[in-house]
Amino acid sequence: MIELEGMDKERCIIVGVSTRAVGRVETEEYLNELALLADTAGADVVARMSQDRDRIDSATFIGKGKVEEIHKLILEQTIPMVIFDDDLSAVQVRNLERILECKVIDRSGLILDIFASRAKSNEAKTQVELAQLQYMLPRLTRQWTHLSKQFGGIGTKGPGETQIETDRRMIRSRISILKEKLERISQQRSTQRKGRLHHTRAALVGYTNTGKSTLLNLLSGSDVFVENRLFATLDPTTRLVPLTPSVQMLMTDTVGFIRKLPHHLVASFKSTLEEVTEADLLLHVVDVSSPTFEEQIKVVKETLTELGADDKPTLMVFNKIDLLNDRTILQTLADEYPHRVFISAMRGINILGLKDEVLLLLKKEFVEETIRVRQDQQKLISQLHSAGEVLERIYEDEEVVLRMRIRRKDRERVESLIHPK
Repeated sequence: MIELEGMDKERCIIVGVSTRAVGRVETEEYLNELALLADTAGADVVARMSQDRDRIDSATFIGKGKVEEIHKLILEQTIPMVIFDDDLSAVQVRNLERILECKVIDRSGLILDIFASRAKSNEAKTQVELAQLQYMLPRLTRQWTHLSKQFGGIGTKGPGETQIETDRRMIRSRISILKEKLERISQQRSTQRKGRLHHTRAALVGYTNTGKSTLLNLLSGSDVFVENRLFATLDPTTRLVPLTPSVQMLMTDTVGFIRKLPHHLVASFKSTLEEVTEADLLLHVVDVSSPTFEEQIKVVKETLTELGADDKPTLMVFNKIDLLNDRTILQTLADEYPHRVFISAMRGINILGLKDEVLLLLKKEFVEETIRVRQDQQKLISQLHSAGEVLERIYEDEEVVLRMRIRRKDRERVESLIHPK
């Protein structure tokens, strides 16, 4: 299948493969998302191709006939780049570039390029560079050197331009330096979070471009950067959000998740994503108007599991209800998710309902306790720290008074620590 779509910017062909595990409909949906990624990176998709295969070709990913078909189109249209919707091995990249005589990048390479162009803070730039180097290390070939001299643009930003000729030993050394730098940043973030202990903390999570930043702006009255493109937000932004005149909470906007998010990218953004693991509760924002929102929910849940945050109290926030033509789906979702709310952040619909649901979830999941222990009971104090969150510590004579936030389901455990049988 070939669809010609336009001619401008850095022009490209996108390619997907349907297998027994991934059907044609899913492949088309993936290609639609890949086209959005390409647009975000500054490319113009002039053609898209897909192929049905029982298994991936180890040499060229797609079949020989399809490679020749793409090559013919490249020559006819003078197209400088082909983007594949799955990760390619170094051998596949080398073979495809030799046959197609153009730049070949895969989905991970494209996402990394977008992150490189979007990174503004020192932390984000460091995280992106680490992810790029980890991605590049197993793919180092002489062919990359050749392409770096002939082609610019997408897939060659950041360290990809300066590190291509560097040998693996130097790249590994740079990776070690970046990891140490990010560890220091992580420690700084941990110190910053200690200063927020007097506030309940929530993290906005969700698929990319579901409206998290728009929602944070609405709730906090701030001006977090918003753009209708994938990965508009890389750095976490924390704002104070009033739930009632007397109750406030800290809410953090996090980087959006996406299908096939490169594992090394998740690892590199660990210090940023710690905001998710340290939050008291999660607001999982879903674009309910998207035809693939159910799969997007699954992707987010899988990523949260990878981060070790899948057991956090979670409120499902189904956003963009104003874009729905048929709202019957809302009743089905209401039956499926006990903790859910339906809103439109763009139009300010049901925001009070959202705040009420957050308060109910907090009341249901958490309780604050004041616990007195002797100062010499260091083991017990350490165990209490692991059982809940210490909001305040006051020393009185020979005692320590701990004000703690504890999940209700952990109260018995705390009681058993203080009063062992």
